[in-house]
Amino acid sequence: MLEQIDQPLSLSPKRVVLANGLTVLITENPIADIVAARFFVRAGSSWETPAQFGLANLLAAVLTKGTITHSAQAIASQIESVGAGLSADATADYFLLSLKTVSADFARLLPLAAEILRSPSFPTDQIELERKLTLQAIRSQQERPMSLGMNQLRQAIYGEQHPSSQPGLGTETTVAQIQAADLHQFHQTHFRPDNLVISLAGRITVAAAIALVESAFGDWPTPQQSLPELHLPTINSQPHTRVLAQPTQQSLVLVGYLATSLRSPDHAALRVLNTYLGSGLSSRLFVELREKQGLAYEVSSFYPSRLHPAYFVVYMGTGAENTAIALDSLQTEVQRLCAAPLSSEEIQVAQSKILGQHALSKQTNAQLASLYGWCDILGLGLDYDRQFQSDIASVTAEQAHQVALRYLSAPYISLVGPEAAIAPRLNVHSLP
Repeated sequence: MLEQIDQPLSLSPKRVVLANGLTVLITENPIADIVAARFFVRAGSSWETPAQFGLANLLAAVLTKGTITHSAQAIASQIESVGAGLSADATADYFLLSLKTVSADFARLLPLAAEILRSPSFPTDQIELERKLTLQAIRSQQERPMSLGMNQLRQAIYGEQHPSSQPGLGTETTVAQIQAADLHQFHQTHFRPDNLVISLAGRITVAAAIALVESAFGDWPTPQQSLPELHLPTINSQPHTRVLAQPTQQSLVLVGYLATSLRSPDHAALRVLNTYLGSGLSSRLFVELREKQGLAYEVSSFYPSRLHPAYFVVYMGTGAENTAIALDSLQTEVQRLCAAPLSSEEIQVAQSKILGQHALSKQTNAQLASLYGWCDILGLGLDYDRQFQSDIASVTAEQAHQVALRYLSAPYISLVGPEAAIAPRLNVHSLP
């Protein structure tokens, strides 16, 4: 069910911090009879050690599968009996529990969400089931060229000890070794009221929301020990090429660059460059390399928004016989950004596309709760939404050119395909 917001997108949340340090954001929207709740914990896969890669993902899979008083089946029955939605997810920068329900049922379901966050039981049978499913997913990824290519590229950029070098699922070795005690320890360390942001949006008043949250979370004591600081390994790898041979008729070509974080003043310009290069059917890569030259069955680019240095990637799926020209063409398109500024019209088209997509991403209560909670948990401030739009609109052609020179001149290359096509490109590792 998609609940549309018919009033102008000037809705802004009220921010309240409880006595135990828990932050609550309430965005009132009386038109839609829905309450969306997003519970953000300031911990994700970036807090994992190399021996525990995949721990945050496994915790997310098991968190909703039992508490001290509710079994997995009881939780599912209570949620589904009223048509509500409940899910958990882990990203690099945060952990997220999502709840969505009609407003009449929110007061009854919020205590269940609180119990899930505060007192998960991590049943052994559920851990083993989710571990089995995770291992199956990891093995499935090993059959997908894009997963293999990105694994290679991340490890080339970050080095194998950095959390960003690994897929969120973890590896077969690390997931197999994670124990219930590891999940309990991670939960006890990071799941605490002063490390939690609850973002609510929908048909609920500020007063009612605060009363309900106080009832469900107000007696959760803040531990005396300080929150652990995040210490990430230094990124000191040098651009190089990695290749992986597969017995296929197609090749996947990825060209990546170590970029910057969303807090950087260069973030907006990189977003504009990424949109110009690879966003949609009108993007430069799609038009030039797929439509005009017929090189690609898939071509695009991406630049994720992260608290810590992210990667900027252009990629192409192509026939094996086109591997060399595909690699040269991708690099040529990126080098074009460094050779001369884009035109004002090209910049404006990319800006309009970003701002239009951003406006469309704020159409539901769930989207609003997610947006404001994301801004707060990452320490960006609730004004970041407005500031982001201003930053995008302010990017100039010369600024984008300087940012391209700063970040897009030293490529890391990842190739996956038949050995005959990629062997000349260094370090071939054949799959068994």
